[in-house]
Amino acid sequence: MKKALVIGGGFAGCSAAHLLSLQGGWDITVVESGPWLGGGCKTLWYGGHPYTFGPRHFLTQNVPVFDYLNKYCPLRRCNDHVFLTYVEKDAQFYNYPIHIDDVARMPEKDQINKELTEAKQLNGAGAAKDFEEYWLASIGRTLYDKFVNTYSKKMWMLDDNKVMDDFSWSPKGVALKEGPRQAWDTAISAYPIAPNGYDDYFEIATRAEGVKVLWTTIEQYDLPNKTVVIDGEKRTYDAIINTASPDLVMDNAFGELPYIGRDFIKFVLPIAHAFPKDVYFLYYASDEPFTRLVEYKQFTRINYDAESTIIGMEIPSKNGRYYPLPLKTEYERAQKYFDAMGENVFSIGRCGSYQYRVDVDDCIAQAMDSVEKLK
Repeated sequence: MKKALVIGGGFAGCSAAHLLSLQGGWDITVVESGPWLGGGCKTLWYGGHPYTFGPRHFLTQNVPVFDYLNKYCPLRRCNDHVFLTYVEKDAQFYNYPIHIDDVARMPEKDQINKELTEAKQLNGAGAAKDFEEYWLASIGRTLYDKFVNTYSKKMWMLDDNKVMDDFSWSPKGVALKEGPRQAWDTAISAYPIAPNGYDDYFEIATRAEGVKVLWTTIEQYDLPNKTVVIDGEKRTYDAIINTASPDLVMDNAFGELPYIGRDFIKFVLPIAHAFPKDVYFLYYASDEPFTRLVEYKQFTRINYDAESTIIGMEIPSKNGRYYPLPLKTEYERAQKYFDAMGENVFSIGRCGSYQYRVDVDDCIAQAMDSVEKLK
């Protein structure tokens, strides 16, 4: 029987443990230092309403990944949702991603159309060297200032968007949207049917044959030799799947990787619904300290007819390591860590792979890929 260590019991870690158990032939240990499984996808309750730390709907174009999760955690499709962004200068909510149909009701519509025509003629987005250049070449100055400039500085806690030299993750797939208004038109958007969200899946994944969970902290790491110290005991494994930050598990050998955190505020309102029908997220693109509000009843559909509703507010902060900063120099630093980890050591998940654009479906896909390589 081969031995595997999974570092972290979030979505990526639970998926890796479960997939290894399905493969068979593994004695699997999941080490989790927090109070629950599932990380930010754990369902919590407040005022009779379920919520998660930030929105955690399941969004994917990967059908096998959807089918896998749906088998163990039945999902409800919710492809009807839309995003809105509030622009204080206009005192208006507009669709997001930015939609061409909204330009007609913007005060600077003539200037915007002129800039869009110029951007199309110049076609300079492909040569952009930084985040700001990309957006200016895609949509022009007016739309950039209206939707992107302040929001992105706020999101990443930066003084200048030119600092970001990677923008492959931006902006939710398109710079300017045309056609159907639903966000993520080509993706499957879903959320668990169960009132406790994904929690049953985490239990299924970690109670599978060959899996055990240790609620503790790893004291020392030696990933190249697939060895760690837990409770004073040195333990060696045949494979390690890591979901923690690479610098943490490699003793900061190449320096600290930068992340942006979040402060999260939840509150209940004495109304049945706060947002319009099918609107789940409200983004705020101006000088507000928060980036978005989420109405969780729209996702969960639990207590949907209740006379109150729960809202989550997200404020960028240094609290936590949730969003890897999209800088090529930091990707290169992360790659040094990955290269030094050794054979049969994998680093997955948004934190573990140091990729902002990793969501729930990607965590599962990365786990599938890692486990496949261990056959």
